[in-house]
Amino acid sequence: MSATFLAHFDSITDPRIDRCKKHNLLDIILLSISAVLSGAEGWEDIEDFGHLKLEWLKKYGSFKASIPKHDTIARVICRLKANEIENAFQSWISSLIKVTGADIIAVDGKTARRSFTTNDRKTALHTVSAWSCQHQLVLGQTAVDTKTNEITAIPDLLTMLDIENSIVTLDAMGCQAEIAQQIIHQKADYILALKGNHSGMQRELEAWWHKSVREGLSEEKHSTYTEVDTGHGRIETRACQQLLIDKKWLDKDYQWSGLNSIIQVTVKMHEKSTGKETSETRWYISSLGLNAEQALNAVRSHWQVESMHWMLDMTFREDESRIRKKRGPLVFNVMRKIAMALFKQDTTKSASMARKKKMAGLDDNYRSTLFRIWD
Repeated sequence: MSATFLAHFDSITDPRIDRCKKHNLLDIILLSISAVLSGAEGWEDIEDFGHLKLEWLKKYGSFKASIPKHDTIARVICRLKANEIENAFQSWISSLIKVTGADIIAVDGKTARRSFTTNDRKTALHTVSAWSCQHQLVLGQTAVDTKTNEITAIPDLLTMLDIENSIVTLDAMGCQAEIAQQIIHQKADYILALKGNHSGMQRELEAWWHKSVREGLSEEKHSTYTEVDTGHGRIETRACQQLLIDKKWLDKDYQWSGLNSIIQVTVKMHEKSTGKETSETRWYISSLGLNAEQALNAVRSHWQVESMHWMLDMTFREDESRIRKKRGPLVFNVMRKIAMALFKQDTTKSASMARKKKMAGLDDNYRSTLFRIWD
């Protein structure tokens, strides 16, 4: 059963020398993930969970030396290799999702704000994750030293994934010619947010837009789609326009691989109680053909990755976590995402993720149900 799941983590290198291996590494990993799934937020919580649930844990691991002390758990977990942790997580997720084609994959970064240390000048953990909007799962992730290194981390992350036939969405940080080229090379499409980091490109594309409007827009080159939502005391109107572009009209520096269209999304908010109205317009470049409804759906779907960040902070209290040493923040981040994936995949309980986490802590049978998703 859990051997299927643990097989993905079996390639992780044990950082201990042989004479210090009192507790099996996979037992420590199994214990830690089970504890986080049940609400553990620190090393002491993991040890306490282990003592309380030892008989249950023995169904899935050996635990011949019983439960390790919390400082032993911390010492082992914090010394694991980052790339091995990320590869094991991605391998397991891939076993859950056999086909990712025709998906919208939102790539975005998040900082665990309290994972920094001032003594050794260690910066806070920043991870870049690829979120499957279709499956509601993190497909893979990679850690970066600082947010500015997202540009170099994104290509590594995409290389790990099968993105063929998918639409990859990225914010302005990922709006780079090399990243666009890689997405096309991996036989996927892209929608990239266009902001001040490419002001020259944005000016040329807006000039193309206004030129096309003056000359008259045709259905062969221009598509529009509008949707209206009401709720929470407001009316939200989202209008999407998509325009095919002639790359030859652009400066050679802006003739990116696959570039096919420019997208304008205008969101208008009307507050019913106050009558206040606000409006915001965003620009995107894309390799997609003409279909404004599809484009708007992809842009809106990208916002789902923000909901994943919200769940990490609100349900798993990641921003409040004070785990800071070495690889501790990264391993905890991965374990939280494993727990989140299991809760998302579970259909036996109709409850919020916060309630499911509490039930996993209280009910051994429910926790075993979640474990069966691993097989």
